[in-house]
Amino acid sequence: MRLTFWGVRGSIPTPGPDTVHFGGNTSCVEVRAGKALLIFDGGTGLRLLGQKLLGEMPFTAHIFFSHVHWDHIQGFPFFAPAFVPGNTFHLYGGANVSSTLEETLAGQMDYPSFPVHLSELASRMTFRDLYEGQTIELDAGPGEATVRVTTARGNHPNGVWAYRVDHGTSSVVYATDTEHYSIVDPKLLKLCRGADVLVYDSMYTPEEYAGERGGGPKTGWGHSTYAEGIELAKAAGVRRFVLFHHDPGQNDEAVREKERRARALFEASVAAYEGLTLEI
Repeated sequence: MRLTFWGVRGSIPTPGPDTVHFGGNTSCVEVRAGKALLIFDGGTGLRLLGQKLLGEMPFTAHIFFSHVHWDHIQGFPFFAPAFVPGNTFHLYGGANVSSTLEETLAGQMDYPSFPVHLSELASRMTFRDLYEGQTIELDAGPGEATVRVTTARGNHPNGVWAYRVDHGTSSVVYATDTEHYSIVDPKLLKLCRGADVLVYDSMYTPEEYAGERGGGPKTGWGHSTYAEGIELAKAAGVRRFVLFHHDPGQNDEAVREKERRARALFEASVAAYEGLTLEI
């Protein structure tokens, strides 16, 4: 299994000279498991992934949305392969208060906000609403083990899904936009047990979360810290920890400092950056 990060930022894109190393695009992670292509979230990083995938058409992809806040869907209207006939996309997610995934994606492409409506895209699309604890099985090609994607609910305003991908002996958990509790989240602990890689919402430092730096306390905002993520990783026996969903106010040096502090707690830690590829 191979992971590639196309967008690692949270809340809003942050282009500019201060974010060149880690990148300013919002959440998007590509996972290759045998012949299966899985995409997690459709932030602005999805546009860059789409440009690469134009060279692989026609193709089929499975797109899993953690939730439908803007920084996780705003790249979808600019995902070029979705406009091309012959491509097939299976989209997975949950309802956001009162709308299904399909309704939410259509809404952000409705007139006059966008010139092309979702219903006008030429690719084939199917939509599937998820429920907690569900396991989705995907074909990874001849001679390959079945890919299994398991869901769990995280802690975020309007709801969020965390996902675990298992393929053969390899496993990765994608848990962004989730806020920690006073104890290790039992649902995420179960999802992460023995995983090779945990990609976790490390938006804040402990000081930022507590309000000791960077404004007031962030309690209830639906995000976490690298320190809390590492507690989860240690408790679950995770092998590698990836800091993800960097705060838009953190420049490259601030993210490097988060990474240094994370490695002091858990050596096998890395701060995600655009273009980072992990082989599992």
